[in-house]
Amino acid sequence: MRSRYTAFVRGEIDYILATTAPETEMDRSETERWSRNSEWLGLRILETNDGGPDDDEGTVEFIARFRLADKERSHHELASFRRENGRWVFVDGVNPRPTLRRTEPKIGRNDPCPCGSGKKYKKCCGAK
Repeated sequence: MRSRYTAFVRGEIDYILATTAPETEMDRSETERWSRNSEWLGLRILETNDGGPDDDEGTVEFIARFRLADKERSHHELASFRRENGRWVFVDGVNPRPTLRRTEPKIGRNDPCPCGSGKKYKKCCGAK
């Protein structure tokens, strides 16, 4: 994973494509545009599963930060890899679902409705 991130930073598109599984579709021109037009700000590995010396498959969850068009962005991905002929290749990546965190206390069914109607929440805005 780190070597592929470094390849994105350096614009080494041939390496990125060489470390991608044959069945995985990657648009060379789009990959090159993203790589070369971005200012890469850092890679943070969140979690790895398998992918050790005795494994043939593994996953890496990571966040890559970059600046594109003067806006700082991040790419959060859960990437799947597999070993082919002794080399690790990227197979697929998905965006993990973000954890939703409540910013306000949960409204109970029998609490007064926050809309100010004077009714219980379950009989007002909480009614289904």
